[in-house]
Amino acid sequence: MKKTVLFATFALLLAACSAPKKNVHPEWMYNTVVYEVNVRQFTPEGTFKGVEAHLPRLKDLGVDILWFMPVNKIGVEERKGTLGSYYAISDYKAVNDEFGTMQDFEDLIAAAHAAGFKVVMDWVANQTSPDNVWMSEKPADFYERDSLGNAIYEYDWNDTRSLNYDNKEVWYAQEDAMRFWLDKGVDGFRCDAAGEMPTETWQYLVPALRRAYPEIYLLAEAEKPEFTADTMFDATYAWEMHHIENAIGNGPANKDGVKTADALREYLAKDAVNTPESAFRLAFTSNHDENSWNGTEFERLGDAAKVMEVLNFTLPKTQPLIYTGQEIGLDRRLEFFEKDPITDWSDNEYTDFFKYLVELKHNNPALAAGEKGGKLVWIETGNPDVLAFSRKVKGNEVTVYANLSASEVLVNGLTLAPWGWSVETKS
Repeated sequence: MKKTVLFATFALLLAACSAPKKNVHPEWMYNTVVYEVNVRQFTPEGTFKGVEAHLPRLKDLGVDILWFMPVNKIGVEERKGTLGSYYAISDYKAVNDEFGTMQDFEDLIAAAHAAGFKVVMDWVANQTSPDNVWMSEKPADFYERDSLGNAIYEYDWNDTRSLNYDNKEVWYAQEDAMRFWLDKGVDGFRCDAAGEMPTETWQYLVPALRRAYPEIYLLAEAEKPEFTADTMFDATYAWEMHHIENAIGNGPANKDGVKTADALREYLAKDAVNTPESAFRLAFTSNHDENSWNGTEFERLGDAAKVMEVLNFTLPKTQPLIYTGQEIGLDRRLEFFEKDPITDWSDNEYTDFFKYLVELKHNNPALAAGEKGGKLVWIETGNPDVLAFSRKVKGNEVTVYANLSASEVLVNGLTLAPWGWSVETKS
C-alpha cells in the first residue's frame, strides 16, 4: 500500500515538473513591439482621423501595440504654452477635443483592432489639471492640500494638482475611470509617473482590473522592483539601462559621462537578480520625454543610436519601444505644448532598419520577453568594448555582437565597424 502511494505521488510530481509552465502574461504579449503615438504631432491635422489614415503604414512597419499619449480632455487653467500638456487631465471620461470626438476615438480603436493592433492609453493617475471636474464634484480631500487648503503640485508641474492617495476613494474613482475606457475596447494602459504614487494603490488597482479584463497590458513608467512581481505590471521602464546606453554613446548632448560595455554587463547581472525572469522591461532610445526635453537619440547617442537599438531588441526581458518619427530617423525635438507636426513620412534607411528589427523580434522565439525568451549566454571576445551574447530556446538561437566603441574591431573572426553590430539567427 505504501509503495503504491509513493509511486502515485512520484508520478504526480513528475507530471507536474514535465507539464508546460503557465504563462505569466497573456500569450499575445511575448514578442511584441510597442509604438508610441504622439497624436498632436503625428499629422498636420493632429487628430484621431489623421492617425487612422496611418494605420496601414504602421502595419507595414510591423509594430503590435499602439500606445497613445493621453487622449483625455486637458485643462485650461494655468495651461502651459498655447495648447497645454497632455498630462494635465481635466476629465478622465472625455477626449481632448483638439483630437476629435469620442466617436472618432472609438472609430480609431475599431480600425486599429481590425488591423491587428492592440490599443493602449496613457493613464495619468498621479495628478490632474487644476480645473479637473473632480475639484468641484469630489470632496476636498481628493487632493493634497497645504495648510491654507490650496491644492498643491509636485516639481515644476504648476499646471497640475496632486491627488491624495491616502484617501482610498481616489483609488476607486481611478478604477472606475479606467474601466470606462476598457469597456470601450482599450487593451490596457501605460501608467504615467506610476512610481510617484503609493505602491499599495497599484497593488489594489492592477489585480482588480485583471480580474475583469485578464488580457490587458499594463506598463508602469517606473523601475520599482515590486512593480515587476508576477501579480503586478506586465512591463516596467528600463530607465537605468537607457541612461547607461546614453553614457556609452557619443552624442553631443551626452550628459551622463563616458562608460564602457562593462556598465551594461553589470546592469544586466543586477537586473537578473532584482527582477523575476518573467518581467518585461521596456527598452528605448527615445520617447516623448527624452525627445522633447533631453534631445533626440542622435543628440544623446550619436553614432551609437542604431547599435543601442539592436541591443534593446535582443537583450533578455526587453520589450522594445519605437517613438513617433524614429522609424524615419526624425532628427528634431518635437514641441510639447505647441503644434509641431511631422509632415513627411517617406520611407528611408531607418524605416528598413526598424522593419528588420521588428521582424527579428517576431520571428525568433529566443528573443521573447519574460520567461519565454532564451537565457543570456555571454561570448568571450577578448575586447571589453564588444558586447557578445547568444540566446537560445526551442531550437532557435540568436547570436549578437555589438561594438560599443568608435574604433573598428576584429573579434572571433568578425570585423565590426565603429558602433557596428552583427546578428546571426539559427533555427
